[in-house]
Amino acid sequence: MNDDAAAPNPHEDVKQPERPKLLQVLGPGLITGASDDDPSGIATYSQAGAQFGFGLTWVMLFSWPLMCAIQEIAARIGRVTGRGIAGNLKKHYPAPLVYSIVLLLLVANVINLGADLGAMGAALKLLIGGPQLVYVALFGLVTVLLEVFSRYSRYVSILKWLTLSLFAYVGVVFVVKMPWGEVARSLVIPQISFTPAYMTVVVAILGTTISPYLFFWQAEEEVEEVKERDEAKPLERAPEQAATEFRRIRIDTWVGMGFSNAVALFIILTTAATLHAHGVTNIQTSADAAKALEPIAGKAAFVIFAIGIVGTGLLAIPVLAGSSAYALGETFGWHVGLSRKLSRAKAFYAAIAVATLVGVALNNSPIDPIKALFWSAVINGVVAVPVMVLMMHLSSHKAAMGDFQVGRILKTVGWISTIVMAAAAVGLFATWGK
Repeated sequence: MNDDAAAPNPHEDVKQPERPKLLQVLGPGLITGASDDDPSGIATYSQAGAQFGFGLTWVMLFSWPLMCAIQEIAARIGRVTGRGIAGNLKKHYPAPLVYSIVLLLLVANVINLGADLGAMGAALKLLIGGPQLVYVALFGLVTVLLEVFSRYSRYVSILKWLTLSLFAYVGVVFVVKMPWGEVARSLVIPQISFTPAYMTVVVAILGTTISPYLFFWQAEEEVEEVKERDEAKPLERAPEQAATEFRRIRIDTWVGMGFSNAVALFIILTTAATLHAHGVTNIQTSADAAKALEPIAGKAAFVIFAIGIVGTGLLAIPVLAGSSAYALGETFGWHVGLSRKLSRAKAFYAAIAVATLVGVALNNSPIDPIKALFWSAVINGVVAVPVMVLMMHLSSHKAAMGDFQVGRILKTVGWISTIVMAAAAVGLFATWGK
């Protein structure tokens, strides 16, 4: 795996500026945060706004520091060790435990991937008509070709530009009438209800906000950054780089996750002020939300909302497929990395293609991936708990992190995030069937 890492890259200027501009600092964290607002997330946030109005907006504010902490820990693990989450789990934990975690990740990712592709196809059909399944196949093909054949630095640039699609949801808020006083109160005064419906939506929001695939992806992208920059090395081998890199990771993560949660908040606000206010409380998919907006908020809101679904899907699909391939590859000792040529990482790229192909196939099976959008978020919320427990243990494990074990504050917030996710999952099962 290290054979490519030491090779010079003629395409990149390896000199890192002493005071990098914000756009140079933003990378793995920004892309990870933006991919969090995928069509599955849009469906979840739309359902939250339609069903409970502004009553769940507080979750987005509450979850932001929790999300930042766990993502920063994931990034630090990758940057310190030069390995992703799966690679570190393989090195420090029993194989059956690692296989179980990776299997849970794959199941959640493939369901999420299929549901996202279905939502993108449905959104494009709403916009221009035509065959939804053909659109699903085309979206799958385009994302695979980009991941496999684009040079890594160019591909990252494409993903950064795709984050702009999220501004569609900021725009929708200003198309509809918003009671900002009520919004402000709901953000800071939670109205918690221990009912099955409420707990399911809370777990779904947390599951789509704090998702396992995001941990794996951001850690691996830090590893990719080390491969791409000749002077960069894992911090366990180059401790003098730690202060600069940890500062970059923190800025990147907090900005990226803040952007993600702000967009999610705008989606909840839009659907609360329109759908919920007009008695539309049952939204199954992101495409349903876009369609329901048209007679209430007008054509412009509908078009912006639908375009955003396609744009965010193009960003999220490669992240879902890529995180699956990274996890599989590190577990089974493959050469992994989007910075590698196809000939040097055939199994890795094959895993990306297969994961995407299975997602496409779900749209042609008796399983309805569109209805799985919301439930994929619930599954992610449950799967996240064991992954987070292992990450928290790993981040304080001297054998793994050496002198770069996470500090007291970050560790505390990381454990709070883990406990909150566990409590939400327990609450869901405790209220189930009541």
